[in-house]
Amino acid sequence: MAEDDAPDLSTPEWREKFSDARVRRGRPPAELTKVSTTIRLDADILDAFRAGGAGWQSRINAALREWLRNQPTNPKQG
Repeated sequence: MAEDDAPDLSTPEWREKFSDARVRRGRPPAELTKVSTTIRLDADILDAFRAGGAGWQSRINAALREWLRNQPTNPKQG
């Protein structure tokens, strides 16, 4: 790309576009948000989930959800 091909972003036209642009930082909001909590787990359980690499917290969540789904008294089952 030649030096002349790049637009001058300091012109009033570009400054206006940049000032009107909505800044969106971080991850997009999820439909179902998670709740931060503290839970005490046996070290070997935590080690086993962490050994699977990234996503270990999501795997714990999935395991708990599966356990809950298999409970006969779960009112959300249905």
